[in-house]
Amino acid sequence: MATRSTAVLASGTASTAKLFVAALAFTGAYVGFSAYDTANSAPHPAQTVTLSARELPIISPTTARTPQAAKPGKISVSALPVGDAGCVKTFVARSVVINPEPDHTVLYGWELSRWSPGTNTWHSYFVNYDGFAGNTKTVRWNPSITNNPGWYRIELTVEGAKTIKSDRFQVSC
Repeated sequence: MATRSTAVLASGTASTAKLFVAALAFTGAYVGFSAYDTANSAPHPAQTVTLSARELPIISPTTARTPQAAKPGKISVSALPVGDAGCVKTFVARSVVINPEPDHTVLYGWELSRWSPGTNTWHSYFVNYDGFAGNTKTVRWNPSITNNPGWYRIELTVEGAKTIKSDRFQVSC
């Protein structure tokens, strides 16, 4: 009887092992197929987006004219339309700087000033410094104003020359 029980037990163990191996093979095949199917079903971009910006001239409420092209001694200011939510305004300020000593670097600084109605004075809001070597250069600056409506102007100070100021402009949300 012991041999008969051993034979049944051995054939049952073999069947269990075969069943276990078949289950592993099926599970592996299913997981592999699912991963393959998921990788192929990743969404593709619906369309290509091209971003662009164009400059809009600021019309001064006091003079009702558009800024002219960059010239020495003048600052032209234009607004860039920004698609961000909230009150974010970006501007382009340009001027031409003439270097009296082209073999040396001339330094210049931009300043965005905000009018304070409480003190009736202009206060520095944002500054930027730069420089170049050469005869002349059309210089450009892109200041941004975030959530701070009011009156502003841009000043350009060139080493060894007087400060020039733009017309004032209003930022509103």
